[in-house]
Amino acid sequence: MNKDVTLSLNAHEALVLFEFLTRFSDEDQLKIVDQAEARVLWNLQCRLEPVMDSINNPRYGDELAAARDALRDSEV
Repeated sequence: MNKDVTLSLNAHEALVLFEFLTRFSDEDQLKIVDQAEARVLWNLQCRLEPVMDSINNPRYGDELAAARDALRDSEV
């Protein structure tokens, strides 16, 4: 599962997602403050689903654990 995935966002989605992620970065808290934020997350999920081969794999849990391990910050 080592392939690139490209997603496309329109300008409105990009702006709302940017604000949502910036707030998370600043406050370390995921909180939906406007329904548009939920919408952009749903839209992203819908765009990811058809390109995610892993979700139908019986070893999905193992692949998810490996992906999390690969992305997690290393201990210092």
